Amino acid sequence: MTKKQRALEVIERLKKRYPDADCTLDYDQAWKLLVSVRLAAQCTDARVNIVVETLYDKYPTVKALAQASPEEIEEIVRPCGLGKSKARDISACMKILDEQYDGNVPDDFQALLKLPGVGRKSANLIMGDVFGKPAIVTDTHCIRLSNRIGLVDGIKDPKKVEMELWKIIPPEEGSELCHRLVYHGREVCTARTTPHCDRCCLADICKKVGV
Repeated sequence: MTKKQRALEVIERLKKRYPDADCTLDYDQAWKLLVSVRLAAQCTDARVNIVVETLYDKYPTVKALAQASPEEIEEIVRPCGLGKSKARDISACMKILDEQYDGNVPDDFQALLKLPGVGRKSANLIMGDVFGKPAIVTDTHCIRLSNRIGLVDGIKDPKKVEMELWKIIPPEEGSELCHRLVYHGREVCTARTTPHCDRCCLADICKKVGV
């Protein structure tokens, strides 16, 4: 089985296992997803979803958040960890959206990468979930599972994993596949405990490399 054949089989099986998988960060506007994904670094999505309720109650628009000081933002987002750097990035990012994009999030990958605190993972998430464009989000689950299953060979660098996956995953499938890998990584192919291979829908095609 080639990597591309394996990838197509993984896509189909995970579709059946997690038909409704989507982003686990709560948002109803693009800028809110941009904020949440920055807060999610080294923090659980569940905690982020709680913290941003307070943040958005106090600062309900891009302009309002842009006008808040980093210290005011930090006071709210501190429970997510790395509060100072996250607050600084969010403040700077919202100012750029307010001043240069009329409060909107750009739908251009390179433009997203120029925003403070936005890396390839965040930019891909925005492109896929908000704008419905081809995207591959190489978070920790995607990297771990791609190595174990055998979609990539012992690669841990997020950008390199992304580049390899682009070669074997149909563009229109990338975004949803990455969400399903998150679900599967949390429920079955776990990181901190022995993977539950006995109840894995991919067990017979998994190469179990990079465990």
